Amino acid sequence: MFIGYAILAVLLALGLSASAAMTFTRNPAVAGNMTKLGVPDAWLPWLGTAKAAGALGLLAGLAVPALGAAAAIGLVLYFAGAVVTHLRAKDYELAPALVLTALPAAALVLRLASS
Repeated sequence: MFIGYAILAVLLALGLSASAAMTFTRNPAVAGNMTKLGVPDAWLPWLGTAKAAGALGLLAGLAVPALGAAAAIGLVLYFAGAVVTHLRAKDYELAPALVLTALPAAALVLRLASS
């Protein structure tokens, strides 16, 4: 189970790091999507920080199981919030947000199973 967590944590951390960087730099695709969903521009640094913290927490979870579990829980909540934000904006392109909710949930299960 630990090897599964390690692979998923590293891949998810890479994706989250890239996403956080695009959020911090206000990449037009990210900023445009956030605007379409009604997310205030002032929230972008906080959202990018949450993604970066989640990525670091997943990686720290390789050595400290509790940190990995906490990061996975935080990421599940973050992306569940993204699903709710899409629904509130009546934007039904939910597949990316749903997948990004399921991946940290799987990481959580794997981290807890390997502890």
